[in-house]
Amino acid sequence: MSIYDTGFSLGYGIVVALIFGACMGSFLNCTAIRIGRGENFIKGRSHCMSCGHDLYLKDLIPVLSWVFLRGRCRYCHEKVSGRYVLVELLFALITVACLLKFDLTWLCLRNYIFLSVLYLLTLTDIDTMIIPDSCHVIAALAWIATAPLLYGKWEILMHVASAAAFGGGILVLSLVMDRILGKESLGGGDVKLLAVAGLYFGFIGTLFVVMLSCIAGLGFSIAAKRTGRQFPFGPWIATACAAMMFVGEPLINWYAGLLS
Repeated sequence: MSIYDTGFSLGYGIVVALIFGACMGSFLNCTAIRIGRGENFIKGRSHCMSCGHDLYLKDLIPVLSWVFLRGRCRYCHEKVSGRYVLVELLFALITVACLLKFDLTWLCLRNYIFLSVLYLLTLTDIDTMIIPDSCHVIAALAWIATAPLLYGKWEILMHVASAAAFGGGILVLSLVMDRILGKESLGGGDVKLLAVAGLYFGFIGTLFVVMLSCIAGLGFSIAAKRTGRQFPFGPWIATACAAMMFVGEPLINWYAGLLS
């Protein structure tokens, strides 16, 4: 079965992906905020961050509730951050892009789980400068569960070796840089994330993840330094992973063409 079988199935798939993606984006945003506040993100009702009033279904419709309430809480009328609607809309588009790129396949499911993890750790890292270990575990388990369906034995071994090489290599490099600089150069969460990237993209793909994240992170850090604000590196690794997922193959081919 494919969403491309008919025009109707394609349109239906896009609509469902938009709705599901917005709901998933809302969940990931709520989870990130609760982690940042030290709250349980599994139990407990959603509540207003200003007055603490419990929120009901009519208050939690992704995008629409925020728009209809004009960005304010129904109960205390305090402003609700535009982050909510932006996060929901962006992840809705990411969900559609994942479906269109990978169709209804095991690869699509695996990559969507990874994208969800990348999105969550990005939000969490921005809020708290910490990447929860659960993000790495979920991403790794998704890869392990689907690896027999997507790779041969030799490919699985190569991806595992890549994860070990990048995880171990980056860890050693960060420890050396810590000693030279006298401060932490790369967080443990970033090292673990690069190891997970090794599972998903193999050696060459992860090398590009490192290069892309360094280029983007360095450029942004120079700009952010003028404002005096510290920005974590995890979101740039996550962005590079997403980029490799969607355009990795043509990017590698383009680069190989330049070398040849």
